Amino acid sequence: MTFSIAARCAETGMFGVAVSSSSPAVAARCAHARAGVGAVSSQNVTDPSLGTAALDLLALGADAAQAVEVLRASRPHMEFRQVLIVDAKGNSAIHSGPRSLGTWSDARAENVACGGNLLADAGVPQAMVDAFVGSRGHLAERLLIAMRAALAAGGEAGPVRSAGLKIVDRVSWPVADLRVDWTEECPIAELSALWTLYAPQLDDYVTRALNPSAAPSYGVPGDL
Repeated sequence: MTFSIAARCAETGMFGVAVSSSSPAVAARCAHARAGVGAVSSQNVTDPSLGTAALDLLALGADAAQAVEVLRASRPHMEFRQVLIVDAKGNSAIHSGPRSLGTWSDARAENVACGGNLLADAGVPQAMVDAFVGSRGHLAERLLIAMRAALAAGGEAGPVRSAGLKIVDRVSWPVADLRVDWTEECPIAELSALWTLYAPQLDDYVTRALNPSAAPSYGVPGDL
């Protein structure tokens, strides 16, 4: 009931994950990323701890494929799980268990891994990879392009109701962590609108955390 993309920007080293589902608050469970380390999506009968475990393996020096193999060998119920991993060198690897739900598939290339389950069409992940590889610009924009390509290719078999976007870059917290936890409209369209609102302020929020005296004002009533 989910499709997602984990990716790295080869130019900046940013990592990001974008995900959408018919389930509520999907990004709270599925999207994992750590600056300088990697990006992971853990989905399908989701075990969120797989995301943290995969990132820990990457931080210890495993590459994406090695992290997948360790998870397969050491974690229970992997036949139910999908895990997409991109590491700091742009290597990608995917585990899709044989008991993934409905029509499921995955696709990957350098710097990107995509997968989905309960899909309307098995070609959705490849359409996402193609859209990402063929795009340019900020990593968040490229992830959203891939998500819109997923919808155009059929998306999930039923309507999606939640979506999320997580970006990490240089600091220990996500520089963007945007979520549409439930909507009767198109969550990917709403997520894109949130990014448009947030993007001009992203660098200012990082500056406020690192050096408040150099940070711009908020420009809201009462902020003198």
